[in-house]
Amino acid sequence: MFFRKSKSNNSCCGSDTDPIELHGLKKIVLVGNPNVGKSVLFNRLTGSYVTVSNYPGTTVEVSRGKAKIGNENFAVVDTPGMYSMHPITEEEAVSRRLLLDEHPEAVIHVIDAKNIQRMLPLTLQLIEADLPIILTLNMMDEAEKAGMKINVRLLEKKLGISVISAVFIRNVGIEELKRVVENNARLVS
Repeated sequence: MFFRKSKSNNSCCGSDTDPIELHGLKKIVLVGNPNVGKSVLFNRLTGSYVTVSNYPGTTVEVSRGKAKIGNENFAVVDTPGMYSMHPITEEEAVSRRLLLDEHPEAVIHVIDAKNIQRMLPLTLQLIEADLPIILTLNMMDEAEKAGMKINVRLLEKKLGISVISAVFIRNVGIEELKRVVENNARLVS
């Protein structure tokens, strides 16, 4: 396990800070396909310092950090990319185990809005697994540039879960997502 300080150029260096204390905190788990913006969201929520370690018994890396949302601290887990709750790769198996074994208060499913049709099957699997899902449509600006119009409120109604429109690299949707996490965490308490 080591600490990594994220910088704008994505390089990392060792940190002299104390280990991030995550024990006993409510958990937020970030899931989604590779390259949908989970790590950008993770960095926006947690700031610069994170712990990166191999998941027990594997070579798969999992990032963990702490986020202050409202008046409460949360442990945030950035899972390896996954396409399905029926794992084919070791990375998907680790993500599935994290979701099912760690009992998170919130599971943020990040998808690339341009590829919503291809990514919604995982959303449905997460809902069927009875996980506390918040669907986040990242890269909405790119979807709109491609001529797509996504009715977020209708999607929310049809799925029965919170759906957030976002552009993480521009910090769009982050505050709304935090409000939803905070409200959902109150309901779980």
